[in-house]
Amino acid sequence: MVCFETSRFGKLEVTEDKIINFPAGLLGFPHVKRYVLLDYEDTPVKWLQAIDDPHVAFIVMEPTQLVQDYAINLDVTMRQTLELETEEDLAVLAIVRVEQGKLLANLKGPLLFNSRLKVGLQAVLE
Repeated sequence: MVCFETSRFGKLEVTEDKIINFPAGLLGFPHVKRYVLLDYEDTPVKWLQAIDDPHVAFIVMEPTQLVQDYAINLDVTMRQTLELETEEDLAVLAIVRVEQGKLLANLKGPLLFNSRLKVGLQAVLE
C-alpha cells in the first residue's frame, strides 16, 4: 500500500498494482514518474494524479470518447518501452482541459500505457 497527500483529494492510499510508471515522466514534468488513475463520479473522465508531487494532476479520458475514429500507429520504440505483447494491453488517454465550457483534448500528445504492466509514456505525434 502506498499512502500520499494530494492537493485536490487529500490523503490517498493505493495498492502498488494501481501505480502507473512513466519512466520518462510527462512533457513538462520529467521528474514525476508515478501516477494513479482516479474515477471521476460516473463519467468517462478520470484524474491522473501524481504520487510524487501532490499538486500535479491531469483530467484525462479516452480520446475515442471525443473523436470516434482516433487511432495511433505505434512505432517499434513505443512498443518496446511499453513492453506490449498484445494490443489488448494498450490503453490510450488524452489530457483534457475545460475552456469556456468546452472540453479540449491534447490528441497530439496522448498518454499510452500497458494496462497489464502499468508502464507508460507520452507520445508526441505529427
